[in-house]
Amino acid sequence: MLFLYGPYIESGIETAPTNLAFDLDLKARNPAWGLRSLDEVAALAAQHNLELSERLAMPANNLALIFRRK
Repeated sequence: MLFLYGPYIESGIETAPTNLAFDLDLKARNPAWGLRSLDEVAALAAQHNLELSERLAMPANNLALIFRRK
């Protein structure tokens, strides 16, 4: 199992303004940083035989993501 927690950019879902500001702040510190696309994270997990089994909305526009072996 892989558990991830934090803000993500989700296709088809509006990103909260606070998360967009956080993304810009992170990228200003280091261009390699910033919010990750949930689709891209799930695709990377799939390359390691993991699939998203649970997506839980958490406080402050964060997500708890649980990936499990296929």
